[in-house]
Amino acid sequence: MRLQCHGKCCSDQPAEFPAELRLIILQQAIYLFFRGPEFSMSLWQTVFHASILTIAIFSSPQSGIADDFRIGILGIDNYGSVAYTEFLNRPRDEGDFAGVQVVAAWPVVSPDYPDSEKLQEQWKQQLLNLHQNPKDPLDTVPPIEIVNSLDELLAKCDGVMIFSLDGRMHLAQATAVLKAGKPLFIGRPLAASVEDAVRIFRVAAETKTPCWSSSQHRYNAGFSGMRNHPDVGQVIGCDVYGGWSVDVPEADRFTRPLHSIETLYAIMGRGVVSVSSTGTETAESITAVWGDGRVGTYRGIKSGAVKYSATVFGTTGVSVAGIYGHGVPVRGIVPTDDRYVGYEGLAIEIARFFKGGPLPVSPEETLEIFALLQAAELSRAKQGAMVRLPELGSQVTPDR
Repeated sequence: MRLQCHGKCCSDQPAEFPAELRLIILQQAIYLFFRGPEFSMSLWQTVFHASILTIAIFSSPQSGIADDFRIGILGIDNYGSVAYTEFLNRPRDEGDFAGVQVVAAWPVVSPDYPDSEKLQEQWKQQLLNLHQNPKDPLDTVPPIEIVNSLDELLAKCDGVMIFSLDGRMHLAQATAVLKAGKPLFIGRPLAASVEDAVRIFRVAAETKTPCWSSSQHRYNAGFSGMRNHPDVGQVIGCDVYGGWSVDVPEADRFTRPLHSIETLYAIMGRGVVSVSSTGTETAESITAVWGDGRVGTYRGIKSGAVKYSATVFGTTGVSVAGIYGHGVPVRGIVPTDDRYVGYEGLAIEIARFFKGGPLPVSPEETLEIFALLQAAELSRAKQGAMVRLPELGSQVTPDR
């Protein structure tokens, strides 16, 4: 069964063997072919069993078969390149991660982003070692190929993930990918500026190629699960908090609160119309007002203990949210001994997207977040005055 690939994938491929049948054939073929010197086979038996072994191996999900959606990574100095590939290339996975595979990566370094080259080498080794030399030979995954150019990367994949740390590079990178017609996910941040964010989505609209971006915090169950939580009811307000790094690289200054702002949107949804922002040596504060009168706030922690979470106000109650990596609270108790999920929620959304699913986060919502960040900067410059969000969506529509 061929996957839906946004209309950008390769030509129709033949149907694959069912997963259970592939596994049985592979196991039996290995057993028969390598049974040992005491087992005498005629020439035709040898050829027959070798043929079965070849079919089993090259029709298995781990062999990079034609009907898997092939993903390429552009830029690997961001840990996300490793974190999401670990899920997308899971051996013998039959759930959300079945039918997709990262097959190639092109490392690129930012000349003026701190530690870009060092981090690239660190994550490159982890990428190359992912799922290699497993205890069970059936868990072997083809190694990721490191390529030498963007053209080579695009030739080997059906879709692309951008994981360059330096968001200033994303516009040029995304433009090339989108003009090649490859569905695109951009690891946080989408871009380093409002102008670049608008241009990326404009190219996506002009080329009719799907493109999106997200923080992994948006898909943390302890945050997103607070919408209509039984202890809260319908959400009417939310106070989120998280780290605000004072000494971030220049490329990250505009988008540094993005993790927590995406948490705010995961819980509250779209609709912000105005923002005010102030800051001191210990914290940065943003207050956002929604068009329906709801209010949400962000506290960026500059000193003291740092934790990422929120307090949620609703029609039936008030509750703390979960903490990053864990589930929703139960009767006010935040779980910490449940299974840690971290990057998995976003990894699932990435896999579903590349298999033909809808955009998990719309361009309109992402641009609203960038408009909020821009309005917050202007408010700080005006000593905390309330500033209306600029309308960015109309700038994305292609010229007729």
